Amino acid sequence: WANQRALEVCADVPDALMDVTVQGTAGSIRETLMHIAGAEQRYVMRLSGRTPTYGEGDGWPGFPALARTLGESGRLLIDLAAKADPDEILEGDYQGQRIRLPVAIAYVQAVNHATEHRSQIATILTQQGIDAPDFSGWAWRDALQGTPNKGRDIHQSP
Repeated sequence: WANQRALEVCADVPDALMDVTVQGTAGSIRETLMHIAGAEQRYVMRLSGRTPTYGEGDGWPGFPALARTLGESGRLLIDLAAKADPDEILEGDYQGQRIRLPVAIAYVQAVNHATEHRSQIATILTQQGIDAPDFSGWAWRDALQGTPNKGRDIHQSP
């Protein structure tokens, strides 16, 4: 949901602003969207063995193709997580070293990684005077239930 929301908002950003960078972020909006998509493909590969259909080295595919890629990897990660054995240990090579990793850590990283980079996209947008979308859990709930701004007061003082 949040990746698709980021794509919807960024599709309306002038092309020249897609390549602007801001200090403290990982790259431009375009680079960051490609990185999120490539990373999700790699998470799916490591969790399922499925060959990636996109890598950020492939270049900018355009918004429709990126939406399909992120939609597919998002659905696959959700399906894989629903079936995951919490005691499973992933084994593999990373930067020349053999690693063992609880599968739950890989799922946490997939969520955290995309969240961090969407926040960086929001920073770039706001620094360019563009309203950033709300990527919060509250906004996700609102989108699912069609009830804007409900339930957000749970964390506010009475």
